[in-house]
Amino acid sequence: MRTTLRTRRAARTVATVTALTLGLALAGCGGDGDSAGGKKDPGRPAPSGSSVTLPSLKGEKIEVAAVWTGPEQENFTKVLKEFEKRTGATVTFVPAQDPIVNFLGTKIAGGSPPDVAMLPQVGAIQQAAAQKWLKPVGPEAEAQLAKNYSPGWRDLGAVDGTQYGVYFKAANKSLIWYNNAVFENAGATEPKTWKEFLATAETISASGVTPVSVGGADGWTLTDWFENIYLSQAGPTKYDQLAKHEIKWTDPSVTQALTTLAELFGKPNLIAGGADGALQTEFPVSVTQTFTGGDQPKGAMVFEGDFAAVNIAQTSAKIGTDAKVFPFPAVGATSPVVTGGDAAVALKDTKGAQALLTFLASPDAAEIWAGAGGFLSPNKNLNLTAYPNDVQREIAKAMLEAGDDFRFDMSDQMPQSFGGTPGKGEWKALQDFLKNPKDIAGTQARLEADAAKAYKG
Repeated sequence: MRTTLRTRRAARTVATVTALTLGLALAGCGGDGDSAGGKKDPGRPAPSGSSVTLPSLKGEKIEVAAVWTGPEQENFTKVLKEFEKRTGATVTFVPAQDPIVNFLGTKIAGGSPPDVAMLPQVGAIQQAAAQKWLKPVGPEAEAQLAKNYSPGWRDLGAVDGTQYGVYFKAANKSLIWYNNAVFENAGATEPKTWKEFLATAETISASGVTPVSVGGADGWTLTDWFENIYLSQAGPTKYDQLAKHEIKWTDPSVTQALTTLAELFGKPNLIAGGADGALQTEFPVSVTQTFTGGDQPKGAMVFEGDFAAVNIAQTSAKIGTDAKVFPFPAVGATSPVVTGGDAAVALKDTKGAQALLTFLASPDAAEIWAGAGGFLSPNKNLNLTAYPNDVQREIAKAMLEAGDDFRFDMSDQMPQSFGGTPGKGEWKALQDFLKNPKDIAGTQARLEADAAKAYKG
C-alpha cells in the first residue's frame, strides 16, 4: 500500500524552474574556486553552536546501517563522531548492501537489526513500515522536523500518517556537470534544450573529445536519465501516474521518452567507451574521468546530482572554474526538477536511536556534512554559508526556494524489487536498452512485465 504524497502536485510552478535555472546559471559562471573537499572560504564563520538538546548516552552503543561507501561514508562518519562527542554514546557504522531492505530483513531475521538505518528510497520506507520493522519518530525528533523541514519533506518520511523517516541528505538530480576547458576549446555553450544538448555534444565530438560520460554499470543512473526526460516531456501528472503504476510502461508517453533517450544512447560515438564501455563504468568513475586529463578527458559532460561534487573533489578540478554545471535541458516546455534523498529510520525503540534521529533532523548535523561538500540538505534552517563553494550554495538555495514543488525520484518511489535492485527490474531493462536502444517496444514490454509483478507483490 503506497501513500499519496502531498509533494506530487498537478503542475510545477514557473518560479521553481526559474529559481533553479537562474541559480545554476549564476553558479556556472564562476564561484570561489574551492573544490568540494571541505575547504572553507577565507573568513567563513566557524561551525555554529548547538541548536538541539541531546541526552547523555554514556555507555550506550548504537549501530547505523547505510549503503554509503568511500567519501560519503567518511563524511557521514564525521556526523556520527560529533553525535558521539555530544552524547557519550559509541556509534558504529554498518556497511549495507543494495537493496538495503533485503539486507535489513536478513539482520532482523537473525535477531540483530541495527538501531538506525539510512534508506535511500521512499519505497523502502513504505516497505519496511509495512513489515512493521520501523519505530515511529519520537517527540523530540518530531519537534526538529516541524521546525526545520517543509511539509513535503516530512511527508516523504511518513506512511499512512505516521512519521518514520528523517530526510537527512537530499539531492538535486537534474544537473549536468561539464569540463569547462573542453567547452572553451570547442566553442560550446551551455545548452538550454534537449535539441541544443545534442547539438552541443556533436560540436564537442567534432573537437576531438567524446562528449558524454555515462555510468551505466550502476543502473540507477540510467533511471535518472529516463526520469528527467519523462518529467520534462510527459509532464508531472503522467510522471505521478507512472510512478504509482496507474498507467502502464507500454504507454505512448514512455515510448516517446525512450525514443528521445535513444537519440543519445543510439550514437555510441557520443558516449565515452561506447555502450559497452559505459556499461562497465561505475558512477564515480564516470565523474572523475570527466575531470581528469585536462582538456582531453574521456568525456566532456556527465549527468547526475549535486553529489557528483564529492567525486570531482577527488580530481584536481576546481568547482566553479574547471568544473561547471547547468540544469538538465528542457525536453518539453520546461527543465525538469527531480530530487532524491536518504532518510534515517529507527529499527529499535531506544533512547539512543531516537536521539540520533533528533540530531539528524537538526541544522547542527547537516552543517557538518555540508562543509565537507557533495551534500545537499532539505533542512531549511541550515545556513547556506555552511556549503564550501558558490556552486553548491546556489544549488541548495534553489532547492529550498522550490519549497514543496518538486518531483521525487520515480524509481525510488516504486517497489524496491522493480525500481531499486541491481540486475533486476528497471535498472536491468535500461542497461539492456543502453546496449540496444533500437528495441524500444521490447524494453517497454519487459518494464511492464516486471512492474506488474512488483506492484502485485
